[in-house]
Amino acid sequence: MTSVAVSGPASFEVVAAAPPGGGTRARLGRLTLPHGVVETPQFMPVGTNATVKALDPDDLRTVGASIVLSNTYHLYLRPGHERIRRLGGLHRFMAWDRPILTDSGGFQVVSLADTRTIDDDGATFRSHLDGSTHHFTPEKAIAIQEALGADIAVAFDHPVYPSSERAIVEDATERTHRWAERSLASHQRGGRRGEQALFGVIQGGLDLELRERSTRFIASMPFDGLNIGGLAGDETPAQRRAALDVVVPLLADDPRPRYLMGLGSPADLLDAVDQGIDLFDSVLPSRVARTGQVWVPGGRLNLRNAIHLDDPEPIEDGCPCIACRQFSRAYMAHLFRAKELLGYRLATCHNLTFTLDFMARIRTALAAGNLPESLADLRVRAGRNTLGEVPGEPE
Repeated sequence: MTSVAVSGPASFEVVAAAPPGGGTRARLGRLTLPHGVVETPQFMPVGTNATVKALDPDDLRTVGASIVLSNTYHLYLRPGHERIRRLGGLHRFMAWDRPILTDSGGFQVVSLADTRTIDDDGATFRSHLDGSTHHFTPEKAIAIQEALGADIAVAFDHPVYPSSERAIVEDATERTHRWAERSLASHQRGGRRGEQALFGVIQGGLDLELRERSTRFIASMPFDGLNIGGLAGDETPAQRRAALDVVVPLLADDPRPRYLMGLGSPADLLDAVDQGIDLFDSVLPSRVARTGQVWVPGGRLNLRNAIHLDDPEPIEDGCPCIACRQFSRAYMAHLFRAKELLGYRLATCHNLTFTLDFMARIRTALAAGNLPESLADLRVRAGRNTLGEVPGEPE
Protein backbone atom coordinates (compact mmCIF):
# COMPACT_ATOMS: atom_id res chain seq x y z
CA MET A 1 0.00 0.00 0.00
CA THR A 2 1.25 3.46 -0.90
CA SER A 3 0.00 6.38 1.16
CA VAL A 4 0.89 10.01 0.53
CA ALA A 5 -0.85 12.94 2.17
CA VAL A 6 -1.33 15.99 -0.02
CA SER A 7 -0.88 19.18 1.99
CA GLY A 8 -3.87 21.36 2.68
CA PRO A 9 -7.53 20.42 2.97
CA ALA A 10 -7.26 17.36 0.71
CA SER A 11 -5.31 14.18 1.27
CA PHE A 12 -5.05 11.40 -1.26
CA GLU A 13 -3.99 7.86 -0.44
CA VAL A 14 -3.17 5.26 -3.07
CA VAL A 15 -4.56 2.13 -1.46
CA ALA A 16 -3.53 -0.20 -4.29
CA ALA A 17 -1.03 1.00 -6.86
CA ALA A 18 -0.96 -0.12 -10.47
CA PRO A 19 1.06 -3.33 -10.81
CA PRO A 20 4.66 -2.70 -11.85
CA GLY A 21 4.50 -5.28 -14.64
CA GLY A 22 2.03 -3.24 -16.67
CA GLY A 23 -1.26 -4.54 -17.99
CA THR A 24 -3.11 -1.63 -16.39
CA ARG A 25 -2.34 1.77 -14.89
CA ALA A 26 -5.50 1.66 -12.76
CA ARG A 27 -5.18 2.30 -9.05
CA LEU A 28 -7.40 2.24 -6.00
CA GLY A 29 -7.41 5.42 -3.93
CA ARG A 30 -9.03 7.38 -1.15
CA LEU A 31 -9.50 11.14 -1.29
CA THR A 32 -10.25 12.73 2.09
CA LEU A 33 -11.97 16.11 2.02
CA PRO A 34 -13.56 18.37 4.66
CA HIS A 35 -17.02 16.88 4.07
CA GLY A 36 -16.09 13.24 3.71
CA VAL A 37 -14.12 10.52 1.98
CA VAL A 38 -14.29 9.76 -1.73
CA GLU A 39 -13.23 6.26 -2.75
CA THR A 40 -11.58 6.28 -6.17
CA PRO A 41 -11.93 5.60 -9.04
CA GLN A 42 -15.14 7.60 -8.67
CA PHE A 43 -17.77 9.35 -10.77
CA MET A 44 -19.26 12.73 -9.78
CA PRO A 45 -22.88 13.44 -10.76
CA VAL A 46 -23.27 16.97 -12.11
CA GLY A 47 -25.53 19.40 -10.26
CA THR A 48 -24.89 22.57 -12.27
CA ASN A 49 -27.42 24.76 -10.47
CA ALA A 50 -26.89 23.24 -7.01
CA THR A 51 -29.11 20.30 -7.94
CA VAL A 52 -28.76 17.13 -9.98
CA LYS A 53 -31.85 17.58 -12.12
CA ALA A 54 -34.96 15.82 -10.77
CA LEU A 55 -33.16 14.44 -7.69
CA ASP A 56 -33.01 15.50 -4.06
CA PRO A 57 -30.09 14.82 -1.66
CA ASP A 58 -31.71 11.62 -0.37
CA ASP A 59 -31.90 10.34 -3.95
CA LEU A 60 -28.21 11.14 -4.41
CA ARG A 61 -27.25 9.25 -1.28
CA THR A 62 -29.41 6.30 -2.34
CA VAL A 63 -27.83 6.04 -5.80
CA GLY A 64 -24.41 5.99 -4.13
CA ALA A 65 -23.04 9.47 -4.79
CA SER A 66 -20.18 10.48 -2.52
CA ILE A 67 -19.33 13.78 -4.26
CA VAL A 68 -21.15 16.06 -6.70
CA LEU A 69 -20.10 18.85 -9.03
CA SER A 70 -21.69 22.30 -9.28
CA ASN A 71 -21.01 25.06 -11.78
CA THR A 72 -19.33 28.30 -10.74
CA TYR A 73 -20.49 30.37 -13.71
CA HIS A 74 -24.16 29.40 -13.48
CA LEU A 75 -24.36 29.84 -9.70
CA TYR A 76 -22.66 33.23 -10.07
CA LEU A 77 -25.41 34.28 -12.48
CA ARG A 78 -28.25 32.75 -10.46
CA PRO A 79 -28.82 32.99 -7.49
CA GLY A 80 -25.43 34.67 -6.96
CA HIS A 81 -22.42 33.49 -5.00
CA GLU A 82 -22.73 36.22 -2.36
CA ARG A 83 -26.32 35.20 -1.69
CA ILE A 84 -25.20 31.58 -1.27
CA ARG A 85 -22.44 32.73 1.09
CA ARG A 86 -24.95 34.70 3.19
CA LEU A 87 -27.19 31.65 3.36
CA GLY A 88 -24.43 29.51 4.83
CA GLY A 89 -22.52 28.26 1.79
CA LEU A 90 -23.27 25.78 -0.95
CA HIS A 91 -23.51 22.70 1.28
CA ARG A 92 -26.20 24.23 3.44
CA PHE A 93 -27.92 25.87 0.49
CA MET A 94 -28.43 22.56 -1.34
CA ALA A 95 -28.73 20.43 1.85
CA TRP A 96 -25.85 18.17 0.79
CA ASP A 97 -23.47 17.15 3.56
CA ARG A 98 -20.94 15.27 1.43
CA PRO A 99 -18.10 16.70 -0.71
CA ILE A 100 -18.71 19.15 -3.54
CA LEU A 101 -16.39 20.21 -6.36
CA THR A 102 -17.04 23.45 -8.21
CA ASP A 103 -15.61 23.86 -11.69
CA SER A 104 -14.12 27.24 -12.48
CA GLY A 105 -16.32 28.50 -15.26
CA GLY A 106 -13.58 27.51 -17.68
CA PHE A 107 -15.88 25.10 -19.52
CA GLN A 108 -18.09 28.03 -20.46
CA VAL A 109 -15.10 29.54 -22.29
CA VAL A 110 -15.60 26.86 -24.93
CA SER A 111 -19.27 25.93 -24.52
CA LEU A 112 -20.42 29.59 -24.74
CA ALA A 113 -17.88 30.58 -27.39
CA ASP A 114 -20.56 32.29 -29.47
CA THR A 115 -21.45 34.65 -26.63
CA ARG A 116 -18.06 35.52 -25.16
CA THR A 117 -14.83 37.30 -25.97
CA ILE A 118 -11.45 36.40 -24.53
CA ASP A 119 -8.12 38.09 -23.87
CA ASP A 120 -5.21 37.49 -21.54
CA ASP A 121 -7.00 39.12 -18.63
CA GLY A 122 -10.05 36.85 -18.78
CA ALA A 123 -13.29 36.06 -20.58
CA THR A 124 -16.31 38.31 -21.02
CA PHE A 125 -19.63 36.48 -21.28
CA ARG A 126 -23.05 37.63 -22.37
CA SER A 127 -25.56 36.06 -19.99
CA HIS A 128 -27.98 33.57 -21.51
CA LEU A 129 -30.49 34.76 -18.87
CA ASP A 130 -30.79 38.48 -19.60
CA GLY A 131 -28.04 39.44 -22.06
CA SER A 132 -25.95 41.26 -19.44
CA THR A 133 -22.16 41.05 -19.72
CA HIS A 134 -19.88 39.55 -17.08
CA HIS A 135 -16.07 39.53 -17.01
CA PHE A 136 -14.43 36.42 -15.54
CA THR A 137 -10.78 36.44 -14.54
CA PRO A 138 -8.80 33.79 -12.65
CA GLU A 139 -9.04 35.95 -9.55
CA LYS A 140 -12.79 36.32 -9.87
CA ALA A 141 -13.31 32.59 -10.48
CA ILE A 142 -11.39 31.81 -7.30
CA ALA A 143 -13.27 34.44 -5.28
CA ILE A 144 -16.63 33.06 -6.43
CA GLN A 145 -15.60 29.52 -5.51
CA GLU A 146 -14.39 30.66 -2.11
CA ALA A 147 -17.80 32.24 -1.52
CA LEU A 148 -19.56 29.04 -2.57
CA GLY A 149 -17.39 27.08 -0.13
CA ALA A 150 -17.06 23.75 -1.95
CA ASP A 151 -14.46 21.23 -0.83
CA ILE A 152 -12.59 21.52 -4.15
CA ALA A 153 -12.20 24.56 -6.37
CA VAL A 154 -10.69 24.49 -9.86
CA ALA A 155 -8.28 26.94 -11.48
CA PHE A 156 -9.69 29.05 -14.32
CA ASP A 157 -8.56 27.68 -17.68
CA HIS A 158 -9.07 28.07 -21.41
CA PRO A 159 -10.25 24.82 -22.99
CA VAL A 160 -10.86 24.43 -26.71
CA TYR A 161 -12.35 21.60 -28.73
CA PRO A 162 -9.80 18.78 -29.10
CA SER A 163 -9.90 18.95 -32.91
CA SER A 164 -8.92 22.64 -33.01
CA GLU A 165 -5.92 23.72 -35.07
CA ARG A 166 -2.57 23.51 -33.30
CA ALA A 167 -2.09 27.28 -33.16
CA ILE A 168 -5.43 27.68 -31.38
CA VAL A 169 -4.66 24.85 -28.95
CA GLU A 170 -1.19 26.22 -28.21
CA ASP A 171 -2.51 29.72 -27.55
CA ALA A 172 -5.21 28.37 -25.20
CA THR A 173 -2.73 26.09 -23.43
CA GLU A 174 -0.27 28.89 -22.75
CA ARG A 175 -3.12 31.11 -21.52
CA THR A 176 -4.23 28.26 -19.25
CA HIS A 177 -0.74 28.19 -17.76
CA ARG A 178 -0.75 31.92 -17.08
CA TRP A 179 -4.22 31.71 -15.58
CA ALA A 180 -3.12 28.74 -13.44
CA GLU A 181 -0.41 30.91 -11.87
CA ARG A 182 -2.92 33.66 -11.17
CA SER A 183 -5.53 31.23 -9.82
CA LEU A 184 -3.01 29.70 -7.46
CA ALA A 185 -1.78 33.08 -6.25
CA SER A 186 -5.36 34.23 -5.64
CA HIS A 187 -6.16 31.03 -3.77
CA GLN A 188 -3.08 31.41 -1.59
CA ARG A 189 -4.11 34.97 -0.70
CA GLY A 190 -7.72 34.02 -0.03
CA GLY A 191 -9.38 33.31 3.27
CA ARG A 192 -10.22 29.65 2.56
CA ARG A 193 -6.75 28.37 1.73
CA GLY A 194 -6.78 25.87 4.60
CA GLU A 195 -10.38 24.79 4.00
CA GLN A 196 -10.71 24.45 0.22
CA ALA A 197 -8.52 22.38 -2.08
CA LEU A 198 -7.51 23.76 -5.48
CA PHE A 199 -7.03 21.60 -8.58
CA GLY A 200 -5.09 22.75 -11.64
CA VAL A 201 -6.01 21.93 -15.24
CA ILE A 202 -3.79 20.29 -17.85
CA GLN A 203 -4.63 21.26 -21.44
CA GLY A 204 -2.97 20.62 -24.80
CA GLY A 205 -5.73 19.21 -26.97
CA LEU A 206 -4.71 16.20 -29.04
CA ASP A 207 -1.22 17.53 -29.74
CA LEU A 208 1.07 15.20 -27.82
CA GLU A 209 3.90 17.72 -27.50
CA LEU A 210 1.53 20.32 -26.07
CA ARG A 211 0.02 17.72 -23.73
CA GLU A 212 3.49 16.90 -22.41
CA ARG A 213 4.36 20.57 -22.02
CA SER A 214 1.15 21.32 -20.15
CA THR A 215 1.44 18.26 -17.92
CA ARG A 216 4.95 19.22 -16.84
CA PHE A 217 3.96 22.85 -16.24
CA ILE A 218 0.79 22.23 -14.21
CA ALA A 219 2.34 19.34 -12.28
CA SER A 220 5.20 21.61 -11.23
CA MET A 221 2.79 23.82 -9.28
CA PRO A 222 1.50 23.16 -5.74
CA PHE A 223 -2.08 22.26 -6.66
CA ASP A 224 -3.94 19.70 -4.53
CA GLY A 225 -5.07 17.71 -7.56
CA LEU A 226 -4.57 17.58 -11.32
CA ASN A 227 -7.40 17.87 -13.83
CA ILE A 228 -7.07 16.69 -17.41
CA GLY A 229 -9.15 19.06 -19.51
CA GLY A 230 -9.86 19.53 -23.18
CA LEU A 231 -10.95 15.94 -23.78
CA ALA A 232 -14.41 14.28 -23.67
CA GLY A 233 -15.26 16.49 -26.65
CA ASP A 234 -15.04 15.71 -30.35
CA GLU A 235 -12.06 13.35 -30.17
CA THR A 236 -12.19 9.61 -30.82
CA PRO A 237 -11.50 7.13 -28.00
CA ALA A 238 -8.19 6.30 -29.70
CA GLN A 239 -7.17 9.97 -29.74
CA ARG A 240 -8.14 10.34 -26.09
CA ARG A 241 -6.12 7.27 -25.22
CA ALA A 242 -3.07 8.65 -27.04
CA ALA A 243 -3.31 11.89 -25.04
CA LEU A 244 -3.61 9.99 -21.76
CA ASP A 245 -0.68 7.79 -22.76
CA VAL A 246 1.38 10.98 -22.64
CA VAL A 247 -0.10 12.53 -19.49
CA VAL A 248 -0.39 9.61 -17.07
CA PRO A 249 3.17 8.25 -17.31
CA LEU A 250 4.48 11.75 -16.60
CA LEU A 251 2.40 11.70 -13.38
CA ALA A 252 3.43 8.19 -12.35
CA ASP A 253 5.33 9.42 -9.29
CA ASP A 254 3.00 12.32 -8.53
CA PRO A 255 0.98 11.78 -5.33
CA ARG A 256 -2.06 13.82 -6.36
CA PRO A 257 -5.44 12.62 -7.68
CA ARG A 258 -6.04 12.71 -11.45
CA TYR A 259 -9.40 13.96 -12.69
CA LEU A 260 -10.54 13.66 -16.32
CA MET A 261 -13.21 16.28 -16.86
CA GLY A 262 -16.46 15.55 -18.70
CA LEU A 263 -16.35 11.78 -19.30
CA GLY A 264 -19.49 9.79 -18.51
CA SER A 265 -20.29 6.66 -20.56
CA PRO A 266 -19.50 3.36 -18.80
CA ALA A 267 -17.27 2.14 -21.64
CA ASP A 268 -15.23 5.35 -21.67
CA LEU A 269 -14.99 5.43 -17.87
CA LEU A 270 -13.57 1.92 -17.82
CA ASP A 271 -10.98 2.72 -20.49
CA ALA A 272 -9.85 5.85 -18.63
CA VAL A 273 -9.64 4.04 -15.28
CA ASP A 274 -7.50 1.42 -17.00
CA GLN A 275 -5.19 4.25 -18.06
CA GLY A 276 -4.83 5.54 -14.50
CA ILE A 277 -7.56 8.17 -13.97
CA ASP A 278 -9.16 8.57 -10.52
CA LEU A 279 -12.10 11.01 -10.89
CA PHE A 280 -14.72 11.81 -13.50
CA ASP A 281 -17.81 13.94 -14.04
CA SER A 282 -20.39 14.22 -16.79
CA VAL A 283 -23.99 15.25 -17.42
CA LEU A 284 -24.38 12.19 -19.67
CA PRO A 285 -26.15 9.74 -17.31
CA SER A 286 -28.71 12.29 -16.17
CA ARG A 287 -29.16 14.09 -19.49
CA VAL A 288 -29.87 10.97 -21.55
CA ALA A 289 -32.15 9.67 -18.77
CA ARG A 290 -34.47 12.58 -19.47
CA THR A 291 -34.74 11.41 -23.09
CA GLY A 292 -35.83 7.96 -21.92
CA GLN A 293 -32.48 6.24 -22.46
CA VAL A 294 -31.28 4.01 -19.63
CA TRP A 295 -28.10 2.01 -19.09
CA VAL A 296 -28.44 -1.79 -18.89
CA PRO A 297 -25.74 -4.48 -18.96
CA GLY A 298 -24.41 -4.59 -22.49
CA GLY A 299 -25.79 -1.28 -23.71
CA ARG A 300 -28.93 0.80 -23.27
CA LEU A 301 -32.69 0.81 -23.68
CA ASN A 302 -34.83 3.55 -25.16
CA LEU A 303 -37.95 3.52 -23.03
CA ARG A 304 -39.78 5.62 -25.61
CA ASN A 305 -39.84 2.67 -28.00
CA ALA A 306 -43.26 1.03 -28.44
CA ILE A 307 -41.81 -2.41 -27.69
CA HIS A 308 -41.74 -1.50 -23.98
CA LEU A 309 -45.40 -0.48 -23.68
CA ASP A 310 -46.47 -4.00 -22.65
CA ASP A 311 -43.23 -5.10 -20.96
CA PRO A 312 -43.82 -6.07 -17.30
CA GLU A 313 -40.12 -6.47 -16.50
CA PRO A 314 -38.02 -3.90 -14.64
CA ILE A 315 -35.38 -1.91 -16.48
CA GLU A 316 -32.72 -4.26 -15.04
CA ASP A 317 -33.26 -7.36 -12.93
CA GLY A 318 -31.50 -7.08 -9.58
CA CYS A 319 -30.86 -3.34 -9.79
CA PRO A 320 -31.49 -1.71 -6.39
CA CYS A 321 -32.68 1.64 -7.77
CA ILE A 322 -36.22 2.83 -7.06
CA ALA A 323 -37.24 2.47 -10.71
CA CYS A 324 -36.25 -1.19 -10.89
CA ARG A 325 -37.52 -2.10 -7.42
CA GLN A 326 -41.02 -0.74 -7.92
CA PHE A 327 -41.88 -0.17 -11.57
CA SER A 328 -42.01 -1.93 -14.92
CA ARG A 329 -40.63 -0.90 -18.28
CA ALA A 330 -44.25 -0.53 -19.37
CA TYR A 331 -44.89 2.04 -16.65
CA MET A 332 -41.68 3.89 -17.48
CA ALA A 333 -42.65 3.91 -21.18
CA HIS A 334 -46.01 5.37 -20.21
CA LEU A 335 -44.41 8.11 -18.09
CA PHE A 336 -42.20 9.26 -20.94
CA ARG A 337 -45.00 9.21 -23.48
CA ALA A 338 -47.17 11.19 -21.08
CA LYS A 339 -44.24 13.54 -20.31
CA GLU A 340 -44.69 12.93 -16.60
CA LEU A 341 -41.87 14.34 -14.46
CA LEU A 342 -41.65 11.16 -12.40
CA GLY A 343 -40.17 9.42 -15.43
CA TYR A 344 -37.23 11.84 -15.46
CA ARG A 345 -36.53 11.22 -11.77
CA LEU A 346 -36.78 7.43 -12.00
CA ALA A 347 -34.63 7.14 -15.12
CA THR A 348 -32.00 9.47 -13.63
CA CYS A 349 -31.92 7.42 -10.44
CA HIS A 350 -31.39 4.30 -12.53
CA ASN A 351 -28.61 5.67 -14.73
CA LEU A 352 -26.69 7.08 -11.78
CA THR A 353 -27.17 3.86 -9.81
CA PHE A 354 -25.84 1.90 -12.78
CA THR A 355 -22.87 4.25 -13.24
CA LEU A 356 -21.89 4.41 -9.56
CA ASP A 357 -22.34 0.65 -9.15
CA PHE A 358 -20.13 0.18 -12.20
CA MET A 359 -17.41 2.25 -10.53
CA ALA A 360 -17.82 0.18 -7.36
CA ARG A 361 -17.33 -3.01 -9.41
CA ILE A 362 -14.11 -1.57 -10.78
CA ARG A 363 -12.92 -0.71 -7.26
CA THR A 364 -13.76 -4.24 -6.09
CA ALA A 365 -11.63 -5.70 -8.87
CA LEU A 366 -8.79 -3.34 -8.00
CA ALA A 367 -8.99 -4.26 -4.32
CA ALA A 368 -8.83 -7.94 -5.26
CA GLY A 369 -5.87 -7.29 -7.57
CA ASN A 370 -7.59 -8.80 -10.59
CA LEU A 371 -8.71 -5.84 -12.73
CA PRO A 372 -6.81 -7.05 -15.83
CA GLU A 373 -8.64 -10.38 -15.59
CA SER A 374 -11.96 -8.60 -14.98
CA LEU A 375 -11.71 -6.15 -17.87
CA ALA A 376 -13.44 -8.42 -20.38
CA ASP A 377 -16.50 -8.90 -18.17
CA LEU A 378 -16.59 -5.22 -17.26
CA ARG A 379 -16.46 -4.26 -20.93
CA VAL A 380 -19.38 -6.55 -21.67
CA ARG A 381 -21.38 -4.87 -18.88
CA ALA A 382 -20.41 -1.39 -20.10
CA GLY A 383 -21.45 -2.15 -23.66
CA ARG A 384 -20.25 -0.31 -26.71
CA ASN A 385 -20.53 3.47 -26.39
CA THR A 386 -23.13 4.25 -29.05
CA LEU A 387 -24.09 7.60 -27.50
CA GLY A 388 -20.75 9.28 -27.15
CA GLU A 389 -20.36 12.27 -24.90
CA VAL A 390 -22.82 15.15 -24.84
CA PRO A 391 -21.18 18.42 -25.92
CA GLY A 392 -22.50 21.86 -25.13
CA GLU A 393 -23.68 23.59 -22.00
CA PRO A 394 -23.92 21.51 -18.82
CA GLU A 395 -27.39 20.91 -17.43
